[in-house]
Parts: sequence; structure tokens; C-alpha cells
Amino acid sequence: MRAHEQAGLVLIVEDNRNISEMVGEYLESRGFEVDYAGDGMDGYRLACENTYDVIVLDLMLPRLDGMEVCRRLRQEARKATPILMLTARDTLEEKLDGLTTGADDYLTKPFAIQELEARLRALIRRERRQVGGEILRVADLVLDPAALRVSRAGTELQLSPIGLRLLTILMRESPRVVSRQEIEREIWGNGLPDSDTLRSHLYNLRKVIDKPFDKPLLHTVQSAGYRIADLSAQPG
Repeated sequence: MRAHEQAGLVLIVEDNRNISEMVGEYLESRGFEVDYAGDGMDGYRLACENTYDVIVLDLMLPRLDGMEVCRRLRQEARKATPILMLTARDTLEEKLDGLTTGADDYLTKPFAIQELEARLRALIRRERRQVGGEILRVADLVLDPAALRVSRAGTELQLSPIGLRLLTILMRESPRVVSRQEIEREIWGNGLPDSDTLRSHLYNLRKVIDKPFDKPLLHTVQSAGYRIADLSAQPG
């Protein structure tokens, strides 16, 4: 079946055996290959040792919680594998914490298994999509899409995979204002996220590319969208 082609290799890190088996069996029936880990330490080890297309990571785990697994994968192992975080608590603060740590998407328990599949496929499609080799520059901000490297004023910056995708869209269109709808459609396709997700990613992006520097480059244009631009260099 077409829906099963090149589905991907998934790591499920979940200590609830019923949930992990239910998710794993469903995904395997949909053409995915699945590995399992029952605690954070095993999940971190497997994620470092293997190359997965996406990781489903529970927040509350024995030995090492999901937030710490995510942080270590991004900061210590330098793994850019897309991560979808699962949690039983649906609070904006917790979402922001997860996204800041490096998660790419967030799903609250209980969830519809079809929605989980749709989100995983969207993350995998985005990660596999070829990006152009052109170096993008706005002021002292430089993005190499092919190498997935970002720097500002000569300092290398670390972004999540969705943060990199978001920055690529905004820098490619700079100085044009890009609407929220355009951004969401390009990153998530028809599997649109909840209302907080894009805002959280923009918050994290601004914190990395602007907060340590004197001149802001990421701007919110009320009722219009967002843009990356050096306003001091714009005429009038």
C-alpha cells in the first residue's frame, strides 16, 4: 500500500507496557519498524547507538526522565532525530519546557493513535525533505541548510530540527513577512499543530538567535505574521 512505503524506523521510549505495545503494534501494521525501551537510560543508549527516523518519548520515565533524555540527545550526543514527546499533563509551561529542551512535537495522553501516526509521518517527511545548498544570510546570521549549521556573529548556534526548518523558511523569504498559515502549512502540512506549538517554537528560536545579541532579527508583525530582517538596514 502507498501509505506504507518508506514509513520509517521508530524508537518508542515508554515504561507503560500496554501503551508501548499498542502503539508499536499499530505502527508496525502501518509499515513502520519499531524498537522499544522501557526506561530513559535504555532509550538514551538506543537513540545514541542507532539512527532512527523519529523517537516517541514519554515524559515520565524511570532511571532518566524524558526531559533529561531529550536534553542529553541534543546537547551531549548532538542527535537531531525528531522527537515527539508524550505526557499526561497538558500545560503550556510543560510544553515550553519540552520544546526548549529540544522536542519537536508534543502529544497529550490519552491520544488517538491515528493522530500519533499523522504527526510521526509529518516529522519524518520534513526531516527527509531535501533542502537547497544555498547559504542564507541576514545581517550577521548565517544558515547553511545543507550542513544544518547556524551561526551569528561567528558563534555557532544550536537549534531543534523544527527550529532549523522555521529559520530556513523565514531567512529564505527575508525580508518578506511570512504568515502563520504559510509557516504551519510548510512545516506540518495538513497535520496542523495546536495553537501553542508554533508560538512555542518561535519563542525558542528568538531565544537562541536574538537574546544573546544586541540587535533583534526575528520580528512579529501584528495580524500579519513573522519575518527575519535587519530593520536598521531597511530604508525609511
